[in-house]
Amino acid sequence: MNIPDYLMDFYTAKIEPKVKDWQPLDRVVIGVVIVLFVVMFFLVITGRNAAPRVRAFTWENKTIMAQDKAFILQFSHPMNRESVENNLKIEPSLSGKTSWAGRRMAYTLNKPAPYGTEFKVQIEGARDQYSDARQGATIQPFVGQFRTRDRVFVYIGNQGEESGRLILYNLTQNHLEILSPPNLEVMAFEPYPDRDRILFSARDTEAESEELIEQKLYTTTTGLKSGENPGIIEDILDNETHQNLAFDLSPDGKTIVVQRVNRDDPGDFGLWLIPEKGDPYPMENQPGGEFLITPDSQALALLQGEGVALLPLYPDDSEPTNQPLDFLPKFGQILSFAPDGSAATMIKFNTDFTRSLYLVTNQGTEKELLKTNGSIKACEFDPTQTLLYCLLSELLPGEVYQELPYISLIDLETSKQIPLVGLPNQREIQISLSPDGVAILFDHNQVDALEDSPATPPENSVNSNLWILPIIDADQLKEDPQIKPEVLPLKGSDPQWLP
Repeated sequence: MNIPDYLMDFYTAKIEPKVKDWQPLDRVVIGVVIVLFVVMFFLVITGRNAAPRVRAFTWENKTIMAQDKAFILQFSHPMNRESVENNLKIEPSLSGKTSWAGRRMAYTLNKPAPYGTEFKVQIEGARDQYSDARQGATIQPFVGQFRTRDRVFVYIGNQGEESGRLILYNLTQNHLEILSPPNLEVMAFEPYPDRDRILFSARDTEAESEELIEQKLYTTTTGLKSGENPGIIEDILDNETHQNLAFDLSPDGKTIVVQRVNRDDPGDFGLWLIPEKGDPYPMENQPGGEFLITPDSQALALLQGEGVALLPLYPDDSEPTNQPLDFLPKFGQILSFAPDGSAATMIKFNTDFTRSLYLVTNQGTEKELLKTNGSIKACEFDPTQTLLYCLLSELLPGEVYQELPYISLIDLETSKQIPLVGLPNQREIQISLSPDGVAILFDHNQVDALEDSPATPPENSVNSNLWILPIIDADQLKEDPQIKPEVLPLKGSDPQWLP
């Protein structure tokens, strides 16, 4: 049957689809999608065969300090973990342990990296997770570098133009810098955690009063901060209305606590707080015995009558300012805190006129470490918090009261005490353990004939020298404590390592 032309046109129009007119934007979108699909397909195909590599190293070209305990390596592929661990090399060697989270590996040090050292991290020969199924999966060789802070300490000079002034000595670079002016006689000091400044108390020798108690608080720059000159002095606290006595700087460097007495009313005696921003103000109802700021910078350990109280530095408005967080009634002195605040060393004064050194933990454990008829002058935790280095003294027999000071190592697990070096014929000694735990600084009198007894610094000298006691391996000291201190070509007192 013949279909008329007009009907054929009608059916054709109904059946044939209408072709869409493409717009320029549509063509661009489709083109981009096609390109992305091709790229993704190429990456999937080639990526499986590409060599794995280290994408990121968190310590790359950085300067780390003792608080930096772990670095992270991030890989481009899932890795065969055993092959990575077996092919990881650190020069000089740093013992540690590994942990994994997907393509990220963390390496945690067993103890801080020694200061003043450059390190190289290398990985070569490690394989990815699928290396058994195909070829070409060995990691691209990786080399990363980092370094530790310079070994730097500060002390009070006692000879020539350095007398009474703050002196900085960079042991790594063998460089000395005077940080305070000649008219300020430094009495005490504490470094800030970033080591860019030193907080110190000093009296002005050009002022009318010559009393040692007439001291003010200052800061001085160290020059260790990039672009900053050393010796820039800033006034922190005057002494017009109150005399300033002892002070302590919080570990975070944001708070200063000062013991002060009112000039017009000696009964007005107590602690003042200097916040990072704002004016100094008195801590209400605090009589101001011996005190020490806790490692978290939030509380104050204060000697109160027959015990040690822990008081908040910034109490809530709803709580009394003198309400203690804790009270330890049987201790008469607090010496030091562990770096993480988990423990502290305290002294108990016994009824038989002896002294006991206690380890007190934040879990309520009180462990007696030693008992002595002499003095317990100072104790510092090592970075691993398993050892304690103490400056002790032994009371010598006889009618004349005489003490023999010595530096000792105490194993906190066993309470075993290991004497390291004797320091005879001098009572006023200061010690400082380096932040990496590898050396102890101390001051002691000495004469020219050092070769007579290098392990026992001689006596009868007007000026004291600075000495360093190297601790290469603390574990080895437990078995063989035969180490000798070395005298430094520096005369001064109260040496302190910078963080």
